[in-house]
Amino acid sequence: MEKYALITGASKGIGRLIAISLAKRKYNLLLVARSSKELQDLKLLIAAEHGVKVDFLAIDLSEQGAAIKLRDWCQSHSYLVSILINNAGFGIWGNFDQLSITEQLNMLQLNIMALTELTYLMLPDLQQHEQSHILNISSTAAYQALPTLAAYAASKAYVLSFSRAIRHELKDTSVAVTCICPGPVETGFAERAGLSAIKDLADKFNMDPAIVAEAAVRGMLNKKAEVIIGFTNKVGAYANRFLPKSLVENVIATVYKVK
Repeated sequence: MEKYALITGASKGIGRLIAISLAKRKYNLLLVARSSKELQDLKLLIAAEHGVKVDFLAIDLSEQGAAIKLRDWCQSHSYLVSILINNAGFGIWGNFDQLSITEQLNMLQLNIMALTELTYLMLPDLQQHEQSHILNISSTAAYQALPTLAAYAASKAYVLSFSRAIRHELKDTSVAVTCICPGPVETGFAERAGLSAIKDLADKFNMDPAIVAEAAVRGMLNKKAEVIIGFTNKVGAYANRFLPKSLVENVIATVYKVK
């Protein structure tokens, strides 16, 4: 039976471009996101241009029980998943006590709980293959606390730590785990996070999402443990290990200050 790559957050941004990158390599795809229209359009595009099998499920993974519904959907269609890409996630910008707690908890549900639950549910299927992969999308935000992006940065630190830990646990199995940590990327993230107030600054550092997606796929297929994308981001991530935390936090707080 044919194998599939399952991609969450596949309708736009990095997830969409990861899907296209894998399709170019002739992987069959299972696309997951909230928008049925965007998934349908992407399915038709990929099927027409790359000749691979594509199916999709429109579902909000931040809702309780969504990961189970997704796993059950795969099983009911006898889809054999050999690649799991946990890309779905979002951030919110602002002081912790000024943001909606409901929206922050919804973010943590998607960024942490849904990723963890889906990984757990899909592992038995992934372990049936001679070689399989899990690719988790974190961020350079994982390497330090980010005032005004407090819960988001903490969620990405979780993704990185979780990924490295289960990679070690699975080292003697067929499942390779990779975590990628890009910096700011030209996607809809900034708009959803409410970062439009510092858009000009963000635009100076944004990375091309196509470059990020391609680096992510290469890193996964090469079984890398952790991939920091971009030279400046690598320097920053390593520098954070040696600089005083209070200094880093003061600098970041100035850059992302809520006016």
